[in-house]
Amino acid sequence: MDINFEYDSVKASERLEIMAAEKLTKLQDKYDFIIRADVFFKKENTSSPNSGMICNMRLSIPGPRLFAEASHGSFEASIAESISDLERQLRKRKEKLKGKFS
Repeated sequence: MDINFEYDSVKASERLEIMAAEKLTKLQDKYDFIIRADVFFKKENTSSPNSGMICNMRLSIPGPRLFAEASHGSFEASIAESISDLERQLRKRKEKLKGKFS
């Protein structure tokens, strides 16, 4: 699986890339049909200290792409929520694929 990272108004961070890559690799171990992942980090000015650090993730898999976005006070929390959302979507997609080939 290829993982591409993009930053918008954020300095590139190897630590964030390693954290996101580890979580995405775990997803790929579970769902071997993932082809590619695009991870976007963006900082947004907000009035709340609990949001503004945005992590978007897009997975290329057979069929339509999956997408998740989360905004929290830290990129770590945003990564975790995005991964959780993607895992739920992958589980649903896998069930659909099983239904087609059963």
